[in-house]
Amino acid sequence: MSSQEEPDVNTKRRRWKEEAAGHRGRTLGAGLGAALVLLSIGPIPLAANTTVPFLPGQGSTSPANGDLNPYGLARVPDGFPGGTLKAGQFLVSNFNNSEANGNIQGEGSTIVTMDPKTGQQVGLFFQGTGPIGFTNALGIVRDGFVFAGSVFTTSADSPAQNGGLLVIDRNGQLVTTITTGVNGPWGLAIRHGEGENALLFISNVFDGTITRMEVSFNDGFHTVGSPTTIASGYAFGPDSAGLVVGPAGLAYDSNKDILYVASEDDNEIFTVSNASALSSSAGKGTSIFADANHLHGPLGLIFAPNGNLLTANADPAAHVDSSQPSELVEFTTGGDFVRQFSIDPNTGSAFAILSVTSSGRFAYVDDFSSILNVLRLSR
Repeated sequence: MSSQEEPDVNTKRRRWKEEAAGHRGRTLGAGLGAALVLLSIGPIPLAANTTVPFLPGQGSTSPANGDLNPYGLARVPDGFPGGTLKAGQFLVSNFNNSEANGNIQGEGSTIVTMDPKTGQQVGLFFQGTGPIGFTNALGIVRDGFVFAGSVFTTSADSPAQNGGLLVIDRNGQLVTTITTGVNGPWGLAIRHGEGENALLFISNVFDGTITRMEVSFNDGFHTVGSPTTIASGYAFGPDSAGLVVGPAGLAYDSNKDILYVASEDDNEIFTVSNASALSSSAGKGTSIFADANHLHGPLGLIFAPNGNLLTANADPAAHVDSSQPSELVEFTTGGDFVRQFSIDPNTGSAFAILSVTSSGRFAYVDDFSSILNVLRLSR
């Protein structure tokens, strides 16, 4: 959420951190309180049965330079070819710079590595020359590359700008930045090919489109052909709390070739059919979930192990509901609401969410407290 445009929220954040014991103690406690409430109400949304009753793993996502406000969350896949990352670890990208530098949106420059078992920070994976403003568009391929979207600002009162999609190798070195077909990457989904190719689906917050591009990992990294706009017409624009809003989280069903789109400003979830084969825009696709009682600027979007979808309400100014702050919402692919819960009593805290079926872990970032929470689910 905005620091320069939301002084009340920023003041709360500063006071909250000033009261922290050892700078991080109170922060962990606040996140823990939310998680304990979550455990006390029974099953969390992405499990059909109950959670294992143990203390959730938690850790600060803020690195040594003090970057704040985690937006992106991804898991290093099995078979990842070494380097500074290990299979199973989590990566978290930061959108804001440090409190000391004003806590300004779009000026974060770091991606940190997190332990999936404890939730604790392992170390710094990447630090670029700021401003970068890493977004919710964060993905990893087993061929040894990390993709990270950038939407940056140059000062507290400057407009957001397109930073493209950064391509980073397994050792945390910048390979290239993709700008063709990328216009404010706010969300990302990846379809892994059988060989050394993959399809990237990118939501663009500055023009309300979804772009598909093919990339190759044969003898390094390459883009293949030209990007294709497969969806368009989503509402987008500046937001006094969220900086910018537009098409955001993406979830891809490879079995049905359907791309699910969380559109913040439309306040709806859409589907785009034949996503890997479209040669032109399908418009917005089909709206499947438009429940204004439970959607409040949906951003992060994932599949749960039970086949349902989970989205994180980012609470932008256009769609905020202070009585339902920072909600994670579960609904079926047919558009039926299942349940919701709040991860933080402050608005604008829910961004990235992640489900790891093989280990039974569920993770989410708390943007307000800059914390990663990891829960284990029972089988």
